Amino acid sequence: MNNPLIVTLRFLILLFVQIFLCNHIHFFGFINPYIYIMAILLMPLTLSRYVQYLIAFSAGLVVDAFFMTYGVHASACLLVAFARPYLIDLLDSSRTIDDNTLLPMPEIKSFGWLFGYTFILSFLHHLCTALLERFSFHSFVLTFIFSILNAIFTTAVILCVEYILFSRKKYRKSRSK
Repeated sequence: MNNPLIVTLRFLILLFVQIFLCNHIHFFGFINPYIYIMAILLMPLTLSRYVQYLIAFSAGLVVDAFFMTYGVHASACLLVAFARPYLIDLLDSSRTIDDNTLLPMPEIKSFGWLFGYTFILSFLHHLCTALLERFSFHSFVLTFIFSILNAIFTTAVILCVEYILFSRKKYRKSRSK
């Protein structure tokens, strides 16, 4: 999980999927999953904060270049990267923290923990992008509702991908016993 080659490859694959596949998904005209934030959500916390911010900014900037949104996604990704360690501390406050508890993966965390972690950070990302794109609080309630719906859909997609990709090891271990 902390292998730099795997982290980089996952980052590039998620950006590719976001740009060429998820960018064209628009349910009901406004629900668009941002699966590329999964690269930020799964970054190892053992990386320095500056490297995490640089990766998040780079991801957002690449998506901004293809969406023509001029820094909106870069700002939202930086906000997610900034809030992520604090959210993990908040969600894991009663436990001792070691290298394994810092990995938000189905092999290590419960479904409830993963859902809360993914939903909160994807909601934060969607709300930030929506507010920066509109640059107005004129219809804040509608923006808030759209951000919740987008975050629910993004969370569902990210959790499905995580359970498909990362639960295989758990399944193989239980199957071999």
